[in-house]
Amino acid sequence: MIRSRLALFAALLIGACSGTAFAGNEAVMQLVAKAAADPATRTALVREGDAAAFFCKNCHGDKGIARYPEVPNLASQNPAYIVSQIDAFLSGTRRNEFMQGLMKVLGDREKAAIALFYANQPATAAVAPPPPAATAGAGHYKRLCVSCHQADGYGTETFARIAGQQPTYLRLSLKRYLARSGERTNAEMSASVAQLGEANIESVVQYLASLK
Repeated sequence: MIRSRLALFAALLIGACSGTAFAGNEAVMQLVAKAAADPATRTALVREGDAAAFFCKNCHGDKGIARYPEVPNLASQNPAYIVSQIDAFLSGTRRNEFMQGLMKVLGDREKAAIALFYANQPATAAVAPPPPAATAGAGHYKRLCVSCHQADGYGTETFARIAGQQPTYLRLSLKRYLARSGERTNAEMSASVAQLGEANIESVVQYLASLK
């Protein structure tokens, strides 16, 4: 499934890597696109990413399942999305001095390799079996979130995969968007979470965490 998704990304990325969504990342995205189309390149870059992510693994885990509840899982995340977040840290759009410092030492090939390494790791449900609250959460998710994060929660090249994500991380992120505070600001997300309401955040968290 992971390989088939990467193959699907190839056609999209080859055309998109010079667009505004990936401004400044053309070389990185060309490598990601090449890996999506060429199994030998993908295998080499995933292997390199395994080594290059040695420091990332301290928090995000050996295979992309985070070691700490407040840290996001990266397993099966869209590689283009990972690259966009590396760029967001570097530009200051996403504010975190620790992450910004780490991203500054990465070259283009290392960025692509790390993104592909995590994209190729299998995701697991963070919560199993689905708790009772997940039923209500599914309804709220379909009403407010599907248009960006997709019905399966797998996201796209511009929207994060949130299926199977850490409950604590999801909870903190949604509450930060609601309060319009923290390292990330996004008017569209804040508006959606405001429509959701604080009382319904937990059910959406439980629903998403139960997906894989």
